[in-house]
Amino acid sequence: MTGKIDARLAELGVTLPDAPAPAANYVPFVQVGDLVFVSGQISQGPDGLIKGKLGADLAVDAGAAAAKRCGMSLLAQARAACGGDLDRVVRVVKLTGFVNSTADFTDQPKVINGCSDFLVEVLGDAGRHSRSAVSAPSLPLGVAVEIEAIFQVK
Repeated sequence: MTGKIDARLAELGVTLPDAPAPAANYVPFVQVGDLVFVSGQISQGPDGLIKGKLGADLAVDAGAAAAKRCGMSLLAQARAACGGDLDRVVRVVKLTGFVNSTADFTDQPKVINGCSDFLVEVLGDAGRHSRSAVSAPSLPLGVAVEIEAIFQVK
């Protein structure tokens, strides 16, 4: 399907990945009323998992790029939840971002901005959201970032 959001993605030169399949005993999203709760999406690029620990072996800009990749997967899951039509997304309600980082790392918000900025770039004001950005001493498979989201849809 080609709509306004797909046209914006094309304008930005962004191709969303296929909606990643769950890696364990859970579903990728659940819709309750007009809200879609998307399970945490881990940092993964075209060459595989984006691994590392912020404050040790990854810089903030690399973490933000990993968070953007999470944002792309979140939109891919939202597309799947909306039957292929991203124009059904009314807004991003909430993001919860987890950053694999050292105990003294304090730039979690700058890392998760990679996802937040991407969603606003694609969705405009509908991409503005409430958010949490927290550290974790480790994340699944050693990835740098994991982000979950709540979308409002029509």
